Amino acid sequence: MVYNNILNQEIYDIAIVGAGAAGLMAAITAARMGMHTIVLEHMKEPAKKILSTGNGKCNFTNTDQNLESYYCAKPEFVGTVLAQFSCQSAIQFFQELGIDPLQKNGTCIYPESEQASSVRSVLLSEIQRLKIPLVTSLGIRSIQTVPLPDTRFHIPTGRIFEIQAKEQTIYSLSCILATGGKSAKKTGSDGSGYLYAKNLGHTLQNPLPALVPLQADFEEWKLPPGVRIGVRARLLLDGKQAAQECGELQITDYGISGIVMFQLSRFVSRALEAKKKVLVCLDFKPNLHREELEQLLNQRFASAYHAHKTVSECLLGFLPDKLISVILNRAQVKLSLHCTACKKHHVQAIAGQLKNFIVCITGTKNFDASQVTTGGILIQEINAQTMESKRVPFLYFAGEIVDVDAKCGGYNLQWAWSSGYVAAKAAAHNIKKACSQTNKKRKE
Repeated sequence: MVYNNILNQEIYDIAIVGAGAAGLMAAITAARMGMHTIVLEHMKEPAKKILSTGNGKCNFTNTDQNLESYYCAKPEFVGTVLAQFSCQSAIQFFQELGIDPLQKNGTCIYPESEQASSVRSVLLSEIQRLKIPLVTSLGIRSIQTVPLPDTRFHIPTGRIFEIQAKEQTIYSLSCILATGGKSAKKTGSDGSGYLYAKNLGHTLQNPLPALVPLQADFEEWKLPPGVRIGVRARLLLDGKQAAQECGELQITDYGISGIVMFQLSRFVSRALEAKKKVLVCLDFKPNLHREELEQLLNQRFASAYHAHKTVSECLLGFLPDKLISVILNRAQVKLSLHCTACKKHHVQAIAGQLKNFIVCITGTKNFDASQVTTGGILIQEINAQTMESKRVPFLYFAGEIVDVDAKCGGYNLQWAWSSGYVAAKAAAHNIKKACSQTNKKRKE
């Protein structure tokens, strides 16, 4: 029965599951190499997640490609992939499609239009130009390998991929899983790719939210929601510093958010999973050393312009209004204390809280609030040179489905572009090699 279905139906060179950033890059790369390619997407619209990247502006890569910006069990794995399709490769690729780069915030690269929709549009336009079938709203039930009876092809394993959906079955010589992780389910990342991979014999590092706001226990003095302030944040796990970041902090009614917390969140997710005690130490005056801060506070309290004020009134303009009472309460300094009565120990206590405000982290927001997923298919089961499975020949992985994540700033998209390119290039090479062997045998 399976044989009849295969013989009566088209067999694609490459089937790509997932029409996100990695999947579209893989499809374009494969088609440009002459592969008969199809893209399968379970959402009604492809590449919806791209629209939300970079706050809708799509920071699509970063010129600073330090491997420390990527999180992986073996950093050299990421390095091997990025070396084959670099930041400059991505910039050139999009320039050819009509996206001129705009460099902002030092090393971040955006489309000149500063619209994520531009990036999505040019990718889909190229898919259309290359006449790549893009099937949407496709509910895939299973992906498996089946025997290949068709003598038109020679596959070393003698098996091809059968992708069963509700109303149709697709066959292909190779398969690229680019289904994303579990973050932002409304854009299509629902974790289904993990199930396909596990059924094909792969192992999963437990997926957890990353680039996500943190939930906090503010104990007696809750930080005031709505405040945004630049900080240095140190992450302590069971009392040991694990990471440090600088950036804007956003205080919410449930905890702390903003870029600086997003950058720390993947470590927090893993630590909480391991039942570790998680603390964040906030430095509200990161540009001042402790001694400089104390000197500045002393000068402020002793100023003739503040002699008639309380300490809390004196700090207006120095700190966000809503933050002043919290700092003074934590420092055990009365809000009504007059500046003229402010002593050395008061200044030291205030400076101590400004430089080392402790927040106890109790959790993270869920996958729906996260930008990426930490965890996924173990890299030990993937060939870094080709993104091919070490367990299932002609099966490849690309993008967020793999246990690789990165900081904010275009790094996660660069991983999508690079891994999608590498997977498609390798798949095309292997298929061409298989076809040449078939032709050789026929001639013999």
